[in-house]
Amino acid sequence: MAQADALDGLWVFDGVCNFCSGSVQLFLRLDRRGDVRFTPLQSPFGQLIAGRYGLDLENPTSFLFFDRGQPLEASDAVIALARRLPAPWRWLALARYIPKSWRDAAYGGLARNRYRLMGKRQACMVPTPEVRARFLLDPPSSRS
Repeated sequence: MAQADALDGLWVFDGVCNFCSGSVQLFLRLDRRGDVRFTPLQSPFGQLIAGRYGLDLENPTSFLFFDRGQPLEASDAVIALARRLPAPWRWLALARYIPKSWRDAAYGGLARNRYRLMGKRQACMVPTPEVRARFLLDPPSSRS
C-alpha cells in the first residue's frame, strides 16, 4: 500500500453514520478545488487503511484525514480539513488555539453519540456521478 504522504488529502469516514456522511456531503459542496478524496471505512480500501492505522471497524470513535503525510484523527483532522476550505470556512481552523484536550473532549462526546443524535444508515452513501471520481473504494493496485 502507498505511504501516508501518497494518501494526502484522503478522508476515511464511517459510511453508515448519518453525521459523517452528511459532513462529507457538506465538504463536497464547499471544497471548490476538489483536492480531498474520500473512502468509507466499510469499503475494501477503507478497511485496509483502518487496519493499518488502528481504527476499530466495529466501533470507530474517530475518522482519519491524511494531511501532508500525517494521518490525523479527532479535532486535529477537523482543523486540517478546515484549512483546505475557502474562507470563511477556513477560519474554523482557528480552533487550533483551543487546548487540544478540550477540542478532543468535545469531539469525543460527539463521536460517541453520533448514531444516537443523527442515526445510522443500513448501507454506505452512494456518491453521485459528479463526485464519484473523488471516492476511492478499492485499494490501488500495487506498483513496483
